[in-house]
Amino acid sequence: MDTMKSARKNETGEVGSDLSEQIKAATKDNHVRAENTQLMLSYQKGEITLVQYKVLLCSLYEIYRALEDEMDRNASHPAVAPIYFPQELSRVESLERDLEHFFGSEWRKRVIVPAATQRYGQRLRQIGRENPELLVAHAYTRYLGDLSGGQVLGKITQKSLGLSSKEGLSFFHFPGVSSPNRFKQLYRSRMNSIELTEKEKAAVLEEAVQAFELNIQVFDDLQKMLSVATETADQHKDRSPAAVLPSSSIVQFTVGLCVALATIGVGMYAL
Repeated sequence: MDTMKSARKNETGEVGSDLSEQIKAATKDNHVRAENTQLMLSYQKGEITLVQYKVLLCSLYEIYRALEDEMDRNASHPAVAPIYFPQELSRVESLERDLEHFFGSEWRKRVIVPAATQRYGQRLRQIGRENPELLVAHAYTRYLGDLSGGQVLGKITQKSLGLSSKEGLSFFHFPGVSSPNRFKQLYRSRMNSIELTEKEKAAVLEEAVQAFELNIQVFDDLQKMLSVATETADQHKDRSPAAVLPSSSIVQFTVGLCVALATIGVGMYAL
């Protein structure tokens, strides 16, 4: 299995037996690809827009809602229990606060996500029902990734959007974690202590690769959705004054277009 082969050596070429090291090695190329998606490059350049951030929050909410539902449901599973840190890591409530800040009290009616986000959530719920040990791969890639980059990305977001306070940035803050580095060491230690058969470990490594691929697909779908919506708004802007729709109608049309794109995407990517 290619993933197992790539995971057998760490960055120095030495064989690593820890699951965390093997996941890092197995997903190295996928990690680079994820960082080079258009959405993430915008972040790295400090060019994230409010629209980009809002649609990203919507997708993160749906992903974390599925992940944390399944982590809660499988909290006593031998592969999940060692890495179950709801008080320290849970993101759903933080995302709900951010979404309410940007969309208002009826934000739930305004959450729109592309097909890739729906697939991601469906995958998480499927493995939660059928193979809970695979949640280890998703929890590791999501939580430690967000914990590692949270402080930096939070500052970039605040500066790019010109936010004067921390409101709308709850996702990036982990108040239950006093020292991210020490906590990551604890998390890796707990994860490395999980007892898995060789077959189960191979499946976890494959799932970690799949987790990165699902994230890449989400980033790409969000960018496509935003590009089409922007082009549509520009077309209306370029029309003669008599043909221009009222601003509220343009917003409604753009939202409707995003829903249509998500629906079309579901059909295109149906397994």
